Amino acid sequence: MVMSDFYKKILDNNKKWVEEKLAIDKDFFKDLSKGQNPPLLWIGCSDSRVPANEIIGAAPGEVFVHRNIANMVIHSDMNMLSVLDYAVNALKIKHIIVCGHYGCGGVKAAMGNDSIGIIDNWIRHIKDVYRHHRVYLDSIIDENERFNKFVEINVKEQVYDLAKTSIVQSAWKSGQEVSIHGWVYGLNSGYVTDLNVNIDSNEKLDDVYQLKF
Repeated sequence: MVMSDFYKKILDNNKKWVEEKLAIDKDFFKDLSKGQNPPLLWIGCSDSRVPANEIIGAAPGEVFVHRNIANMVIHSDMNMLSVLDYAVNALKIKHIIVCGHYGCGGVKAAMGNDSIGIIDNWIRHIKDVYRHHRVYLDSIIDENERFNKFVEINVKEQVYDLAKTSIVQSAWKSGQEVSIHGWVYGLNSGYVTDLNVNIDSNEKLDDVYQLKF
């Protein structure tokens, strides 16, 4: 088997990275292997241009990460729920950030009707968000502005969907400190925007979503 230049490069990059870390701290990996205690769960998009740790200058061990197309929080997604449950109940994280990004392909696809493949079934959940906010979004004439606002609205909806989960509400009921935040990342600037949707109890939810334990 002939090793491609790209494949060889990423193996070499790993060795270089290890050497750089050990040059700064000879016990870096030894200490890292002892366990993790991150204060933050990051739920972001799978887009390769949105690296969670790098965006906020976090080191390995400081961010627990879940990523999917368009940073969705779907109540039947066992992958997301498993990550959330472990983060909240085992790691006792204090902050959850849902981070979307302008130019998101999943959000863009949800604005149209083209079939892409099996991903259509995932995109449908994003379309549901559009449907709930259609009057406002359709009132925005400029397509790019509408796209950006849809990205922001989608993040806000996912923040509220996180707050609706039994996992988060149970933590709040027991007095655990968990705050959920919504951000959007600018691919063309590198900056994040806090959307000012910050939830630390279920009091901001409609009564029908407030669980009693």
